[in-house]
Amino acid sequence: MRIKGLLIKGVGGLYEVLTAEGVLECRARGIFRKQGNSPLVGDYVTVEMQTDGNRITEIEPRKNSLIRPPLANLDRLVLIVSTCDPYPNLLVIDKLTAICEYKGIEPVLVITKSDCREDEELQRIYVEAGFQVIKASGFTGEGIDEVRTLLGQGVSALAGNSGVGKSTLLNAVCPQLCLQTGEISKKLGRGRHTTRHVQLYPLGAGFVADTPGFSSLDLTRCETILKEQLPHCFREFSPYEEQCRFTGCLHTAKGGCTVVQAVEEGKIPLSRYQNYLALYEQVKDIKEWELK
Repeated sequence: MRIKGLLIKGVGGLYEVLTAEGVLECRARGIFRKQGNSPLVGDYVTVEMQTDGNRITEIEPRKNSLIRPPLANLDRLVLIVSTCDPYPNLLVIDKLTAICEYKGIEPVLVITKSDCREDEELQRIYVEAGFQVIKASGFTGEGIDEVRTLLGQGVSALAGNSGVGKSTLLNAVCPQLCLQTGEISKKLGRGRHTTRHVQLYPLGAGFVADTPGFSSLDLTRCETILKEQLPHCFREFSPYEEQCRFTGCLHTAKGGCTVVQAVEEGKIPLSRYQNYLALYEQVKDIKEWELK
């Protein structure tokens, strides 16, 4: 018997697939690993039910996928950013938003711990850049209904540095999850990893993934964006690019570049442009043929 379903969990080569028959435990055919196309959480798959164990035999085409966090078919990536303990790392945020733009995933920022420290500048930067920004607290209840509505549609993932409150926020949005939370290390200034694997949880008409925390992301090792593609991953550049006097301008120099002019006039947040330049330095020497 063959049945289709949604892969909701994968640990150590054992997968859980949500089907019309319930959740099935499965293993994947060895051919997937040989092809370098192992199943990812979020995949729509076909399961062949056998007496000696269920097998994933087909993976439907993906609309997108991420290496870190390892997920497929995402509608949005919700970036959890705390105002303190740990303090926000804007370069990490801008790496993630750039990857989302490149992959066709809508990035949303949720700012936590505003009850401990307000950071209006953080909110201003990303609202001006064109992103949805929500202030939320799992302790005071601020913004929880808005986050619940957001996560209750499509497939979403939560990502961000460890210790920013991903699991605390998910527990407030959906208390029945009872996810483990961790304290902040005073020595390191970041939290212990309390999420050990990626898993989709049903929420309303949607699914949400809690993902292992991470503190950095290297565009040259995880998700490679070529320098020619990078400007299109900063949505606030778009209104000014068509006016630029240089064809194929990469917006790294003054003298006629309308994006640089918009930065100087305060129309594009300075930190976003500075982080664009930092990302450009990471990828400027990568050639397309090197990726094949």
